[in-house]
Amino acid sequence: MEFFCGLDVSIDETAVCVVDDKGHVHLETTVATDPEMIRAALKPFLPRLRRVGHEAGSLSPWLHPEMLALGLPVVCLETKHVRAAMSAQRNKTDKADALGIAHIMRTGWFRAAYVKSEEGYRLRLILTQRRALKRKFLDLENTIRHSLKVFGIRLGRVSRGQFDAAVREAVAQDALTRDLMEAMMRAKAALWEEYVRLHKLVVKIVAGHEICRRFLAIPGVGPVTALSVMTAIDDPSRFRRSRDVAAYFGLTSRRWQSGTSIDVQGRISKAGDPDVRRALYEAASAVLTRFRGRDRLRSWGLELAKRSCHRKATVAVARKMVVIMHAMWVDGTFYCGDATASDEERAMHAARRLKDHLGALA
Repeated sequence: MEFFCGLDVSIDETAVCVVDDKGHVHLETTVATDPEMIRAALKPFLPRLRRVGHEAGSLSPWLHPEMLALGLPVVCLETKHVRAAMSAQRNKTDKADALGIAHIMRTGWFRAAYVKSEEGYRLRLILTQRRALKRKFLDLENTIRHSLKVFGIRLGRVSRGQFDAAVREAVAQDALTRDLMEAMMRAKAALWEEYVRLHKLVVKIVAGHEICRRFLAIPGVGPVTALSVMTAIDDPSRFRRSRDVAAYFGLTSRRWQSGTSIDVQGRISKAGDPDVRRALYEAASAVLTRFRGRDRLRSWGLELAKRSCHRKATVAVARKMVVIMHAMWVDGTFYCGDATASDEERAMHAARRLKDHLGALA
């Protein structure tokens, strides 16, 4: 007899359920969310415990490696698969979810989620906090603009460097509003200072990472895009083909087919990390609209835009861009827009592009 375990993990407590290969329940309990406590609860079943499953969540980067180190045959499950498998449940409770996950592990109808390395999560955290500061900064700037509209003051198109001066000039005659706007602008300036500090840290990390430096040779790819893709892929060997990476980031179209009469090719799936997909789209848009050099990727995208539209062409360029980046990582090659160039020319081209890019960021 073999046993299968399901864990419904929350911040403080974890519901544990163990079933056998016939589906009979042998254990239902709740323990503290701690690897040692979970292992202690499963100790009677360890010799014949085949799989332990838990959903991917905020605690997975810490909990999953810890349970593996304790010798538990743990599997991190894709959240969408688990949700779909248990959607027929009448009542949703932690106990019922643990039982459902245990049956999923017993039947084998699941897809394992990849748990990234600790270094990947640390680098990813820098990008997350950088984005959070930028959003808060823009929120304060938009709040100031909206507040001034009450008095009929419309700033219009004002550069970031001239924004504070324009606001002070607009409220110079009103003491109360002037003090209020000064407080908001001081808070905005503090956020901008910390945002710039984190952005410089991102540039420093990218400059010292060999893979990211090679990614920067692609037109439109900046430090944020390079680091986002590198940390999201983490291990390039987990993808059998480079084109699978495009589907992983949700840049391939959905399909709905049934019988011979229904076969619909929809919009992109938007699966995976939205921040990576957004960074790739921005990089592709920069290639098509701002880059002025000769490049095969840009030429291909512009031809596609003539036949279709700019938005679809941008998505297609983003999809091809991430496929190229993964292939470069696996093969150890350098990017060059000219397919006839030699390896030495490609390396020189990449080094020159990197030098220009980092010089502009300094």
